[in-house]
Amino acid sequence: MKLVLGLGNPGTKYEHTRHNVGFDVVSQCAAFFQVSLRKRCFHLYRQASVEVEGVGYTLVQPLTYMNESGKIASDFPDVSAQDMIVVCDQMDLPPGTIRVRKGGSSAGHNGLKSLISEFKGSGFIRIYVGIGRPGPGISVIDHVLSLDSDPLARKGVDLASKALVDLLQGKTLEEVAFAYNRRNSPQ
Repeated sequence: MKLVLGLGNPGTKYEHTRHNVGFDVVSQCAAFFQVSLRKRCFHLYRQASVEVEGVGYTLVQPLTYMNESGKIASDFPDVSAQDMIVVCDQMDLPPGTIRVRKGGSSAGHNGLKSLISEFKGSGFIRIYVGIGRPGPGISVIDHVLSLDSDPLARKGVDLASKALVDLLQGKTLEEVAFAYNRRNSPQ
């Protein structure tokens, strides 16, 4: 089994904020495969299962706050960092762009830091969705926890969803990275 994690914060006040693009991407992926993300009793996440070409994937939206995303690790003891795809926001990328890569540090992202700590490794695939840096006079917290009115923001979520579907349908990391890690990403 492979785990696909979309990072975000629980609750309606955080829906569709910049920090919740991971939730949005996993929701779109679930819709593509015509499955519903559901919360099970006593679990700190919503999940849906899909099988693509004989490979089982569990799509997950942790319902902990971002900086505790890794707490779900105890529910997936047989999953290693190598068996994960994580989708999250990235301030160092402009809105409308994504970056697909494997491994690396948390780069200060608290959700990634929690996952690396709890899953005991950083060798997972990441799909970063660009949210840009805050403007003058806007704090990082206010920036990431607010809605993005930039039309490019929706493009970033759509591109990340397509990249995720491509990975699940068997395209290699190199093929997906080549297709999406460019300024002029496919439409």
